[in-house]
Amino acid sequence: MESTLSAKRSGVTYDLGTRLSTLWIVVMFNMVFADILTFIKPGALQELWAGQAGVQITTGVLLGFALLLEVPIAMIFLSRVLKPRPNRWANTVAAVITTAFVVGGGSLTAHYVFFASVEVACMALIVWSVWARRDSETAAARTTLDPRAGARTEEAS
Repeated sequence: MESTLSAKRSGVTYDLGTRLSTLWIVVMFNMVFADILTFIKPGALQELWAGQAGVQITTGVLLGFALLLEVPIAMIFLSRVLKPRPNRWANTVAAVITTAFVVGGGSLTAHYVFFASVEVACMALIVWSVWARRDSETAAARTTLDPRAGARTEEAS
């Protein structure tokens, strides 16, 4: 019997935890490279050092950024180890928080908009994946093995 967390296609097993974890890795790489390219922009580091980054940079602000950045980092691991229901909610909440951070804290430079678009698309795919899987989990829970015939049957709902 196939697990509700994986599907087999063309001889390859696709595990939801692996898919989600991989999407969170893609989100993180895009976040990192968006920042790296922003710092390469002439004058960007000087503006940051001068405190002209749009917000006064304090240790508290840096801690806040660190906490927000830890959300997708933690989801790389948590997506693989949480059970389906907590995984669904953790991924949804993490995607909403991270999307707000990416969109609200970003710039309108072309490279940033590009990276942010990829990040938001990945997070939308994460949320869609965990909620689409819910339907198949519900269907699997209603499906039972008929002890007389040895065949799968649907329970009446």
